[in-house]
Amino acid sequence: MTIPVRQSAGPLDPIVAKARTALRRMLEPVLTGDPDELVLVACSGGPDSLALAATAAFVVPRLGARAGAVIVDHGLQAGSAAAAQTAAEECRALGLNPVTVITTAVDLGPGSGGLEAAARTARYSALREQQSAHGARAILLGHTLDDQAEQVLLALARGSGTRSIAGIPAQRAPFYRPFLGLRRSETLHICDHLQLTTWLDPTNELPAQIAGDEAPSLSDLPRRTVVRNVLLPELEKHLGPGIATALARTADLARDDDTALSDLATNLLREATTLRGEERWELDCDVLLTASRAVRTRALRQACIELGVPSGALAQVHVAALEDLVINWHGQGPVDLPGSHQGRRQYGTLSLYLYAS
Repeated sequence: MTIPVRQSAGPLDPIVAKARTALRRMLEPVLTGDPDELVLVACSGGPDSLALAATAAFVVPRLGARAGAVIVDHGLQAGSAAAAQTAAEECRALGLNPVTVITTAVDLGPGSGGLEAAARTARYSALREQQSAHGARAILLGHTLDDQAEQVLLALARGSGTRSIAGIPAQRAPFYRPFLGLRRSETLHICDHLQLTTWLDPTNELPAQIAGDEAPSLSDLPRRTVVRNVLLPELEKHLGPGIATALARTADLARDDDTALSDLATNLLREATTLRGEERWELDCDVLLTASRAVRTRALRQACIELGVPSGALAQVHVAALEDLVINWHGQGPVDLPGSHQGRRQYGTLSLYLYAS
């Protein structure tokens, strides 16, 4: 099977070659060789995802599979529908098939975590639905090394733990991110080299005027926008080049630690569980006490999430209060948890349960 791909004349561009190699290495262990297998690219029309679409259009057929695209329009900005249609036209011109445009509603209700988190939840939900509808083997996402660096810096600014500092995973089926080793400048280069029409999300850019009485304060802008356009460039300026690469390397190291601790937490949770039901989970406090704090708090968080506590609303303060029932028991009352859940200790047993408020 051959999919036509827009190409430039002359020798193969080294950055285009680098992108193709990264994608091929990621997909080779995933695909089975079935010619009906489908790989979908999540494409916003921005340089990162459009460069990935072009790369997939070349690589995926040569691995014996089909390549398609999904464009998710949140409808949050003027002109977003037109941008989505332009992205779809570019994907079709690259030879991707099927190409689907999905319009989603973003839920900004309590527990949504704010606009960015709510949009991300809606986007991933739409992508999973498309994966199921088409029977796709994988969904490709265009995150780059720069996105990884921004994620780590934001996690550090929030005072987050290892799980957040570990950043964006390269793969967690069905989602795969082959460009985490590429810089954003390289995806821009690929789009320019292949003469692709890209769309730049205005929320990722600073306002034209950031000084003066009528200009918005940086504190009023999305934190990621400030990190991307102000903090990282200033760090590079004053501390020298290579900051983004160093932050991405920190994510890799933290992810190894997070994986090891998560495995220990899973084992602890299995040993401590005395009852597990749809609306109630009981844990032996004596068993929980045998673990280190890093492992115990992970086990408590994991139990809450598996019981149905919304992960986006479950904060460190909730987990700390649950742990206090284990390590500092003095007859305190129940701990309120998000999603109408509670935690309570009785007779050496920590119970997590759904309750009617």
